[in-house]
Amino acid sequence: MSQTTDSRKDPAAEHIPAEMFAFVQEDEKLHDKELQTKARGFFADAMLRFRKNKSSVIAAWILLFLILFAILAPVFSPYDIKDTDKLYVNFPAYVPSVAEKGLGFMDGAKTYDSQNDASMNFWRGIAVETGMDPVIRTVGRHATEVKYRGKMVTRYTYDIEVNAYYALGIVYRVFSYDEYQRIQEWQNETGIQVIYPYVKPEDISGITDNANLWYQVDATGAAVLDKDGNFVPAYSTSAESVGAPYDSLRIPGDDGSYVYSTAKAGAVQCRVCYYNYYHYLNGHEPSYIFGTNVMGMDLFCAIGVGARFSLVFALVVSAINLTIGAVYGAIQGYYGGYVDMILDRISDILSGVPFVVVTTLFQLHLAQKVGVVPSFLFAFVLTGWISMAALTRKQFYRFKGQEFILAARTLGAKDRRLMFKHIFPNAIGTIITSCALVIPGVINSETSMTYLGIVDLSSFAGTTIGTLLSQGNASVTSAPHAMLWPSLFLGLLMICFNLFGNGLRDAFNPSTRGVED
Repeated sequence: MSQTTDSRKDPAAEHIPAEMFAFVQEDEKLHDKELQTKARGFFADAMLRFRKNKSSVIAAWILLFLILFAILAPVFSPYDIKDTDKLYVNFPAYVPSVAEKGLGFMDGAKTYDSQNDASMNFWRGIAVETGMDPVIRTVGRHATEVKYRGKMVTRYTYDIEVNAYYALGIVYRVFSYDEYQRIQEWQNETGIQVIYPYVKPEDISGITDNANLWYQVDATGAAVLDKDGNFVPAYSTSAESVGAPYDSLRIPGDDGSYVYSTAKAGAVQCRVCYYNYYHYLNGHEPSYIFGTNVMGMDLFCAIGVGARFSLVFALVVSAINLTIGAVYGAIQGYYGGYVDMILDRISDILSGVPFVVVTTLFQLHLAQKVGVVPSFLFAFVLTGWISMAALTRKQFYRFKGQEFILAARTLGAKDRRLMFKHIFPNAIGTIITSCALVIPGVINSETSMTYLGIVDLSSFAGTTIGTLLSQGNASVTSAPHAMLWPSLFLGLLMICFNLFGNGLRDAFNPSTRGVED
C-alpha cells in the first residue's frame, strides 16, 4: 500500500521549499474580500464605450465647435444680419489688420487677368489719389508682339491680384447740405479724407460714369501722361461748379482752388472715397472674415444666424416627433394584434405621401393662416414621427415578454405603468440616440427646401443656410467663397452629426454595432 502511494507522488513536489507553504489555523474564519472597484452604471458604461470610438469623439468636438460658432458668431461680428452694403457685393474675405501683414489671405484679393498698360494706369490712378494701392501683387506678365505704325513692338499684359475694397476707389454721392457739413466735421476730427475734388465730365472727354477718373484722358478713357509719365490732374477750379462751401481736409497739391462739390437739385454731388465713407458711416473699416454675399451681407454673421435657426428647428422637430412616435409605437408594440395592424396601416399610408408635396401644399395654403414657420413645422411632423414609432414598436416587442414585465404584471401593474415605467426606460437609450441621427436629416431637408426656394424663411430667421447656398450658387464662378463657406459648414455639420449619432447608438446598444435599424 505504501508502495502504491509513493509511486503517485509528484517528483517535482519533493523540490518545493518548505517556506513556500503557509499553514492556516483550523479555527480561523475565511471571508470573501470586498471588491475594490466602483460600481459602474449603464450610462457610465456607455460613455466608456463611446470614448473608445475615436471618430465619434472627434466628430463630437467638431460638432461642439460648430454649435458654439452658431451661437457666438453673430454676437462677435461687427455686423447685424440686416446690415447690407450695395457696393461691397460678393467681395472676398478682408480683415485690415491681417491684410497689412501680407500673409496672403483675408486681404480682399481678386484676380484680374490680361491687364494692359491702360488698365494698370487706372489702378495706379486710384493709388495716387486715395493713397490706397489696389494692386497687391503681380502674379504674371505676358509679352505679345504686335504691329504698330509699320513696326513690330512688344506689348505686355499682366495678371494681378487687386484689393477689391481699395479697387472700388472713388464713387459719386449726393448729400444734403447738413450731411455734407457733418462729413467735413468728421474729416477734421479724424484726419481721414472722404470728399475729394470734383471733376467736370467735359474735362475728361465727357465720361460721366467713372468717378475714379481724376486725370486727363483721351477719347478711349486711357490716361494722358506728361513727359515724366505722371498724371495730369483734371480737377475743377471753376467757381460756377461750387455746390456748397468746403472747409475741411484738402488733398496734397491743392492750393485752395479745387472745387469739392457741385449743386444737384437742392443738394450737392461729391466724389467720395468709398472705403473712407464706409468708415464714416459705420465707425470702423470694412472687415469681413468670410467676405460678403450677393446681398452684401457679412457671411460670418449670416452663417451663424442661419445655423442657429437650423439647429433649433431640427431640435424642436426631433422632440415633437420623438414624443408622438414614442407614444404611437408604444401602443403598437405593447398591444400588438389588431391594434398594431390598424396603426401600422395608418403609418404606411402617411409614409407614402412625398415630403416635397406636403411642404409645397402647406406653404401655398396653410402658411397664409398660421405663418411660414408653423406650416413648415407641420410638414415635418406630419410624417416625421413614423420612423420613431417603428423603432419604439420594435423595442416594445423586444421587452414586453421579459420576465421582469411578467413579474410586474403578476403583482398587479397596470398597462400604463408597464409601458412607461418598465419597458420604456429600457428602450430610451436606443430611442434617444436615434434622435441624433434624425437631426441631420431634418437640417438637410430644411436646407433643401430653402435652397430650392419652396420655403422662404428669411423674413422670420433673417437667413438660412439653404438661402445662403442659393444666393452663392448664382455667383459661384465670380465669387466662389459665397458658396464655399455655407457648403463647408453644412457638410461638416452633416458628417459630424452622423458620426456622433452612430457612436452613441453603438455605445448604448453594442449589439447593433454596424447594423442599420
